[in-house]
This record gives sequence, structure tokens and C-alpha cells, in this order.
Amino acid sequence: MRPRVFITREIPENGIRMLEKEFDVEVWGEEKEIPREVLLEKVKDVDALVTMLSERIDREIFENAPRLRIVANYAVGYDNIDVEEATRRGIYVTNTPDVLTDATADLAFALLLATARHLIKGDKFVRSGEWKRKGIAWHPKWFLGFDVYGKTIGIIGFGRIGQAIARRARGFNMRILYYSRTRKLDAERELNAEFKPLEELLRKSDFVVLAVPLTKETMYMINEDRLRIMKRSAILINVARGKVVDTKALIKALKEGWIAGAGLDVFEEEPYYDEELFSLENVVLTPHIGSATFGAREGMAELVARNLIAFKKGEIPPTLVNREVIKIRKPGFEEGR
Repeated sequence: MRPRVFITREIPENGIRMLEKEFDVEVWGEEKEIPREVLLEKVKDVDALVTMLSERIDREIFENAPRLRIVANYAVGYDNIDVEEATRRGIYVTNTPDVLTDATADLAFALLLATARHLIKGDKFVRSGEWKRKGIAWHPKWFLGFDVYGKTIGIIGFGRIGQAIARRARGFNMRILYYSRTRKLDAERELNAEFKPLEELLRKSDFVVLAVPLTKETMYMINEDRLRIMKRSAILINVARGKVVDTKALIKALKEGWIAGAGLDVFEEEPYYDEELFSLENVVLTPHIGSATFGAREGMAELVARNLIAFKKGEIPPTLVNREVIKIRKPGFEEGR
């Protein structure tokens, strides 16, 4: 009997086709998130689970899934999964790094440019007809933004995505500062990047880009105190996780001019709405679309499938998150299922 996999959202067809050759596949086909009570029911007889960031995969899920052996997260982050509990139960957890690195770095730079040069505000000005109503073709003081070329970028988190952002910054001849838990000497040499303590980076950077995972250490690391030490002309970009930034403090900083602007692709809760934040013209907002390219999303689907197929064959999945689980249970589904 083939192992059963449940997929909590419709992923690109290439991944589903790969899985259908090896598994009995069921997909939650609705656009909306799967209700918690439905997910708890669905996992009762599955061997593998493909999840999104929006699903909380915790002890309650595991207790309702006696056959579950592997959770493949369709994301590079996995803060939605209780990895420690999964490991304790011998459940493998995988993610989808690398394949979305460039797409996310592209979006980070798109947000940086859009915020610095008032692209959304300018688009609204033209699209609404206000430009035509004014009857003025051009004015020297309209939509004045901030130079990007040759400025200083501070990247917080210097893993795959952080380094990809730095490569784009080199094309703009930017001075590259970074902060990370550990120094990345090879990346420093390759990218001509300078390691700085966090507070020094914040003081010196014209653009601060967040590319860290959400952990106990990074939660609300950008708070009121740290926003206050940034340049008044600085712009903050967040393509990491919403809870890396204290949103209330950020709103205050944007309204009172502690910083010049922000570009946000992630929020403390998703979906998200905050009338005070959304009314500000010095912030650009996107709905968590860092990986939203055809290539990246299809690459993520393929990697999810490769992880599950490798596990089925008794092999260690290519992007296993909790490698210590190997000591508890060998990869593979039990026979006779």
C-alpha cells in the first residue's frame, strides 16, 4: 500500500505530479486556509504532510497523526512547526531553501527602490488623474526621494538571502555592512562586506534590510530603541518575518520622522490590516510575495516532492531541518501500510 500525503494548499502541478508517482495524494483545493478542525481530521491517517507557513504544526497535530513520519514545509522558514516536538516523536521536518533565494532578494531590492523613489505614491498620482487635474507636467520639488547608488546598505542576517541581497547591492556600488550571529569571512571577501555590531550598523546605514529567521533572539529585535538610533533619512526593508519588527514602534517612527520610510512584505499577523500603518505614504506594502515568481514557486514544489520521495526510499531528505531526528528513527515509512 502506497503512503498517503496530504497537501494543505494547492501547490504548482510539477510537484504534485512527482508525488502522485510515489504517493496517494490529497490536496486541500480551496483558496482559503484549511480550518484547524479540518486539518486535525485530515492528519489522522496520513504518512506525510505538506504544509504552508499559515498552518501551526504542533503537539496537537502530532497527537492526531499516529502514522505521520515527515512534514515538508513549503517555505524556507519553519517557525510554524514545533521542530523540537517533531524530533522527539521521530518526525522528519524539511523546508525549501535556495530555490527562493533570488526571488526574495529581488523583492527586497524592489521594495527598497519603490520606497526610496516613491513609486507607489507616483503611480497613484498618475492613475488617479491628479496629475492631469493639476495641469503641471513637471516640478523640481515633486516626489523627491533618496539616492540609492553609492549609499550604505546594512543587511541583518547574512545567510543565503542576505548574501543575495548584497550581490544586488554591489550592482549599485553600495557600501555593504552586515550583522549576523557569526561572521561570514568567505562572504566578506567575495562581496566586500563589513561585519558590524547591530547598533553600529543601524547608525551608519542608509538602508536596513532584514533577512533573519524568526527565533527567540530575533523576535522584535527592531524595537523603539533601535529605530531611534537609525538615520532620519534611513529606510527599513523587511522580507524576513513580521515579528522581527515591533509594528507599533515602527508606526511611531514613520509618523514622527525617526526614519524616512519602510518597505514591508511580512507582518506580525497574516493576513494583516492596520488602518494607522496603511494610511502612511512613506511605507510600501506587499502581501508576503517574496517567493512569488513562477520559477521560485515551481522550484519549491519540486523540492518538497524530492524531500518526500527521498524519505520514502529510505534516504535522508535533501533539506532536512532536524538532522538529530536521524538518531531517533531512520528515514522511510514502515512496511505494511
